[in-house]
Order: sequence, then C-alpha cells, then structure tokens
Amino acid sequence: MRRAALLLAMLACAAPVRASAVSNPAEAWGAVPTPSPGPTRIIGGPANGCLAGAAMLPPDGVGYEAIRLSRHRNYGHPETIAFVERLGKAAQAAGLPVFYVGDMAQPRGGPMLFGHGSHETGVDVDIWFNLEPKPLLPVSAREEVDLPSMVLPNKMAIDTRRFGERQVQLLRLAASDPRVDRIFVHPAIKRALCDGYGGAAAGGRAWLHKLRPWFGHDEHFHVRLACPADQPECVGQAPVPPGDGCDAVLDSWLKPRPPAPPPLAPAKPRPRPPLPAACRAVLLAK
Repeated sequence: MRRAALLLAMLACAAPVRASAVSNPAEAWGAVPTPSPGPTRIIGGPANGCLAGAAMLPPDGVGYEAIRLSRHRNYGHPETIAFVERLGKAAQAAGLPVFYVGDMAQPRGGPMLFGHGSHETGVDVDIWFNLEPKPLLPVSAREEVDLPSMVLPNKMAIDTRRFGERQVQLLRLAASDPRVDRIFVHPAIKRALCDGYGGAAAGGRAWLHKLRPWFGHDEHFHVRLACPADQPECVGQAPVPPGDGCDAVLDSWLKPRPPAPPPLAPAKPRPRPPLPAACRAVLLAK
C-alpha cells in the first residue's frame, strides 16, 4: 500500500499520463489495489487503455476456479465477468471438469509489468486448457498449479495425450457466446481443429471463424470480448476476416523458420504509446 501511495503521489504531480511519467507506468497501474469508484467505463483498446469501475470475478464459481489471485488480475468489465460465469455453467452442464481462469485485467486495467501486452481494458480473459478432474483448492494453493502445454515440443502439432474432445468442447462453448469477438489459440491447435480433430467439424465449422492463431497460447486460450454497446470510448479491433481461417495464412504460421542472425547491436525497447488522457483520472481516483 505504501508503494502504491508513493507512485500515485508522483503521478498526481506529473503531466498527463505518458510513458515518461514514471520509470515504468505499469508499476503505478499494478500497484493500485482497488477499482476506481463510479460507473464502468472502458477507455481505449486492449493494448493501450484502462478501465474505470471494474467488477471483480469471484474466486470460485460454477464450473471454474480463478488462479494466481495474488496478481490482482481478476477484474474486468461486468460483461466479462458474466461471460466467465456463463461459460462455467455451460461447461458444467456439458459434463466438463472445472476449468481454471487466469489473468483478466488489473483493478483499473492499464499496462502490466509482465505477462501481457494487452488485457488493459477488462475485455480479455485467459482460460487454461487443463481439464483434468481437480479438487476445489484454497486460494493460497492456487499460485502454482499444473498448466501443461497442449502442443508438442517442436510446436508444430498438438499433443494428443493432453488435447482432446474436452478441450475442443470448451473452446466451442466459448466461441459460441455472442459477446466473444475472437479467441487466440496456438497455430497448431487451430490447425488440428481445422482438420476436424476431436469432433471440431461435427455440427458445422462456423465456430472456427473466431479462433485466431497466435503463438504463446499452447497452455491456455485467450478470449477477447467485443466492445460493449454502451462504451463509446472502447476501441475494438478490425473485424475477423470472413471464413473459417483454415487457409494459407494459418499455414504460414506453421512453416519452419530459419534461425534469425544475431543482431549487430542490442535492440532498443520500443516505447509504448501514451495512454488515453482520460486514464489519468482513472488511475488517480480515490
């Protein structure tokens, strides 16, 4: 709490929020322990924005358990909370084991010190693929849980010992929710689904449209909701291209790539763009 107060005091005396306001603006956003008061308000986009009036996902719910709660990243827009709760109930009704919910957003959104270049506006949520039957764990025991990869070590194909019909069913349930804009999965997982693995093509392939290939999503899938209709300051992404995405673009993700030559000089970190000016009031609100 003292660290949070110090960082907020520094920002209160600074110019509008920008990368130079503190050595790392993510420190200030990560230090704030509670949502801002007032109505819910999404400002900016998932990779450059913030969230006022956030709601908190309960640690336990029907069909799910939230993990790594010490990070304080179990916050989001109320529609994101409602999505997780709907998915949990649908998964339980389908006979699936409890799933783990990972990072959503910080209490006021904004940039994170590690782990993500998005999740800043409360419309993102990570759902872990581990669907082994699991006991209800106390919150203190959820910092280190088994989160295995669903992809082989060469990253070119799924691990069929771990990724199966249950994971496919959970993905289908998530993609069928009308609030969902897109879901990021590892390219090898998308390819397996395009090939009909685990009954993915049963009943139609339209749901594959929302699944987008992205590296780093072999242990979990990343759900992004569309901007809620009552949030005019929310910046969404361009629409997902038409079709099921089982095309040459997907193939390009899985082509072997030669090792990159060593850089001639260390790459300089790319400065992030300034946050929307309205985020300053969100960060400093008491």
